Amino acid sequence: MEPNQIRDQIFAVMKGIAPEVNPAEIQPDAPLRDQVDLDSMDYLNFLIGLHQKLGVEIPEEDYGKLTTLEKLVAYLSSKLPD
Repeated sequence: MEPNQIRDQIFAVMKGIAPEVNPAEIQPDAPLRDQVDLDSMDYLNFLIGLHQKLGVEIPEEDYGKLTTLEKLVAYLSSKLPD
């Protein structure tokens, strides 16, 4: 899956949790949770939503690595089949 397609999927899941989010305003290298004002439960639901939508297992020990949109796209790219 291409990085732009992954971003689209990320924002589709994000819209279900934070519908006010404007993808055009998200900076790829800034902390994602701060930009969209997600608390820990919302962020957990966001990661579960990504798992359900993309079929990618995201172990709890990896949560801390997924701090920015850029890191999230790279992580998911590495886990998804080409």
